[in-house]
Amino acid sequence: MNTYFITGISTDVGKTIVSAIITEALQADYWKSVQAGDLNNCDTKKVKALVSNTKSKFHPNAYALQTPMSPHAAAKIDGICIELKNIKPPKTKSHLVIEGAGGLLVPLNNEQTVFDLIEPNYKVIVVSRHYLGSINHTLLTINALKEKGFDVSIIFSGKENESTESIIKKMTNVPIIGRIEEEPYFDKNVVKEYAELFREKL
Repeated sequence: MNTYFITGISTDVGKTIVSAIITEALQADYWKSVQAGDLNNCDTKKVKALVSNTKSKFHPNAYALQTPMSPHAAAKIDGICIELKNIKPPKTKSHLVIEGAGGLLVPLNNEQTVFDLIEPNYKVIVVSRHYLGSINHTLLTINALKEKGFDVSIIFSGKENESTESIIKKMTNVPIIGRIEEEPYFDKNVVKEYAELFREKL
């Protein structure tokens, strides 16, 4: 069984939707290790609401912070310090999807970042959404992961930009799982359609 770590080139690029699609495709378990803010409608609840299969399990956050900020800052407001020793992946006999927080270098504390949550055996899926500067952010993210020897692939999110996608593919030479279109809405049926589309490439 594999563990998939979902990271983005920035915030709000579609990590949660991708996490739901991969969870559905593999009937995997899902875990958001660090949630910062929006606890009443957190990412775990969002993914659970979008997944159709009955095999997936949804594991509790290692840290559930009150404020929608970088985890290190949100933790400080809550009067705590995030420690990696407290962030242990749940034990499961299924595939596991782990959703990161923001991008790779989002701080967890004064020394460690989201990057430090990714273990050597994880498959990393980078979610790239097109905006001015996204090529740079995508290349930086993927190159950093490749330098550490990770198994990396990409899912594009949003309206197609052939020029952007082409240069990213040429300059990174990593597999492209697919692209999630600019859908008017996402529900269980839409997520299931993408899950079937992406399954063979996971």
